[in-house]
Amino acid sequence: MSALTDLLSVDGIRLDVEAEDWRSAVRASGQVLVDEGVSTAEYTEAMIRNVEENGPYIVIAPGFALAHTRPFDAVLKTGMSWVRLASPVVFGHETNDPVQLVVALAAVDSKAHTAALAALAKVLADGDNVRALQQATSPEEVLRVLKGEPTGTGGPGGSRATSAKDAAPALSEQKILTVCGNGVGTSLFLKNTLEQVLDRWGWSRQVSVEATDTISAKGKASEAVAILTSQEIARALGDVGIPVKVVRDFSSTTEVDAVLRDTYDV
Repeated sequence: MSALTDLLSVDGIRLDVEAEDWRSAVRASGQVLVDEGVSTAEYTEAMIRNVEENGPYIVIAPGFALAHTRPFDAVLKTGMSWVRLASPVVFGHETNDPVQLVVALAAVDSKAHTAALAALAKVLADGDNVRALQQATSPEEVLRVLKGEPTGTGGPGGSRATSAKDAAPALSEQKILTVCGNGVGTSLFLKNTLEQVLDRWGWSRQVSVEATDTISAKGKASEAVAILTSQEIARALGDVGIPVKVVRDFSSTTEVDAVLRDTYDV
């Protein structure tokens, strides 16, 4: 998991932070980025506006929010912060509230952090890792968990994977879009979880995944067979001419497996 820990240092991890509401929780995560020289306070306020404008789609798993916004000049370098709250706060998400872990991401472009989000998706897909992160008593312990390999399967059993492989699309390649407000954070996280499922199914050669933002998704919909996204972004997209599938827990390979089966009637 070095790609993840390259962007997250011991000093970027804060445990048992007090926050009265979701705005103060995001500000706390943004302040760590400022303290670490990753971004300015302007970026922190932009993360808050992102939620105000697009809804709580950044709450991508039960108890977990990935705070971020588009790259702009308030980002000084690519980096992350990790804030575990003393008490959970409500973001307004239908299924994943309340939130106790806020990871803030600042990226200089849409590609610099891709490997780090892939690593984070794999960590959070494993229940043992999640419990270890919840119980960690020091930043050093958090980093040890993030550097280790997941111990659980995090997904469906072998017989289900085999039946899916047998039903692989006949076309040489199809595309699925994962979509968020900015195309640089939660959509990449969901892309990585979906790719884990496709790998297990043996479908990686037949189905590609592209992470994008809401505006671009409308133009790219004709190239894809489906869109996977949050409830908030699904509402914003409306009818784009292809199925828009809602995923509530972006870290759950089990849920993504079920959504993919529904998409392909497997």
